[in-house]
Order: sequence, then structure tokens, then C-alpha cells
Amino acid sequence: MAFGTSSLEKRLKDHIKNYSLDQLLDIESLSDYLSLISKSTGISFLLVDRHGEKEVSVGNFVGFRPDVVNSPGRKIRVYDRTVAHLYVKEEELQDSLRARLVGSIVAQLGVQATAAYESIETGIYADELEKRLEKEQYVIKHGEHEDALTKTLNSTYFDSRIKTMDEQETVPVAVIVANINDWKKVDDTYGHEESDRLIRTVASIIKEEAEEGYVIARCGGDLFNVLIPYAREGEAEDYVNRIQAKANAFEDPRIAPSIACGIALKTNVEEKIRSLLSDAEYEMFNDKFEIKNAAAYEERLKKCGLS
Repeated sequence: MAFGTSSLEKRLKDHIKNYSLDQLLDIESLSDYLSLISKSTGISFLLVDRHGEKEVSVGNFVGFRPDVVNSPGRKIRVYDRTVAHLYVKEEELQDSLRARLVGSIVAQLGVQATAAYESIETGIYADELEKRLEKEQYVIKHGEHEDALTKTLNSTYFDSRIKTMDEQETVPVAVIVANINDWKKVDDTYGHEESDRLIRTVASIIKEEAEEGYVIARCGGDLFNVLIPYAREGEAEDYVNRIQAKANAFEDPRIAPSIACGIALKTNVEEKIRSLLSDAEYEMFNDKFEIKNAAAYEERLKKCGLS
């Protein structure tokens, strides 16, 4: 297993740099808390994030500009990394009791921020572990032939099917390369869950419109290859038209399935399917250019917040 205690520890040490202060502390509640202490003790407080941006100011700090590099105040740290700086006016710390109070506040904020951080990261870690276990269990159950996300063939087994067809001199064979348009826009805009849903949606369309005997594989993140052995005249074109039409008719607030396709045909036993995949890929890119420059497609993207 790739997961374990050491991996979680490393994650906690490495990922803290990605967190903003408002992810680690309840700023509104903290402001109320420091205001109450200030009213009771007369101590002024200024809390800034690691970059010196003000988060909470209680008391008179007019004209004060925090310098977190040269005069960092009291550092609040999480996993050996400074996440905030607390400034107080030293002249207001008239006795050791007040100084101890400020020290206690700094320690308390560090504990609270650390607890919040550990809770978030441990939850993410547990989710990733669960997904990894599910994938491993799927492989054990179904073997090494299928892609876990789409239940199509994986690229390794697809290569073996290509080799078998070439060796058996199967002709004709329609070779189709299908690529999801703007998959990365969904991933960048809505994250992995939605981009994975887009891949599964397109895979379902490709499988649903296929006839018995079609060889369908996911051979890249958003790339599918399809082989139609003993393809009838016009069969590949009809299939591509069906999957593209079905994808275009799919309505969803976040994803706009669209499939660019290219077709090549093996008619000679001397030809290799692998070389025809390159020809089909070239045609796919031409199709992608036409689709992505169409006004109707741009309008679909806008409706999903992807443009």
C-alpha cells in the first residue's frame, strides 16, 4: 500500500503551505474573543496572516504597518510553519500576568489551527485511501483488462487486441479515435469529481451506441479508441454520428459532453492497426477544430460556466 502513517505525516508537513488563515481559524469568533479580552485587560491585538494581511484588529493600531519578516511579533505555527502573526503593544503588558495571558492566547490559536488542519487533511487522506482500496478491489475482482473509471478496456489490453486482429488478418476494421472536448475546462472549473463524471458520461454513450463485437478502450485521460471488426460500409460513420448526437443532446448544469472523432479503415491485411490509429487521430483533431469553433458549442459551454 502506498498509504501509511509516514505518508500522512509527510502530507501534513507539506500541505500546510497551501492553507489560508481563514481555513484554519474562525476569524469572526476569534475577533469577538479578542475583543472581550481587550475590554477586560486593555490589551490591543492585531492578527495578520503569514503575508502580513490584517485579519483581526482590536484596539488602536492606527499607522502601524506589520513587518512579518523583520519584526514578526508572536508567531502562530502549525507543523513548524508560520500561519499567522499576533502583535500586541508591549507597553500594555504591565505585569507578568498579562504577558502570560498573551502567550497562552498564541499557544491556544496554534492548537486550534493545528486541530482544524489535521481534521481537514486527515479527511482528504481517508477519502483518497478509500478510493485507492476500491480501485484495488475492483482490479482483484475484474482482472487487469478493464479501466476502473469507465469499465471499458484499458490501454494495455487494447494493445493485445490490436495484435490479435493483425495476426488473424481481420479485414475490414474501422479504427476510431474519440476525444472529449474541453475536459480540462471542467477539471479546472469544477474539480476532479465533475471531470471524472464527464469521462464516465462519455464512456457510457460510447458503449451504449456500440454494437456487439466493438472493441472499446480508454487509452488516455480523455481519449477513447474503438475498433469495429468486419465493419460494414458506412457503419463507423453512422456510429460516430450517433455518439456525437447523443453527447450534444445531453443537458447538465456543469458538463457539456462533446466528442471529437476521427475514422480510418483497414482494408488490407498488410496494414497495421497501430499506424491507422495515427491517421484516425489526425482526422479527430480536424473534427475537434470544427466543433470548438462552432457557435452552438460555445453557447453550451457558457451555459455550464465553462467559457
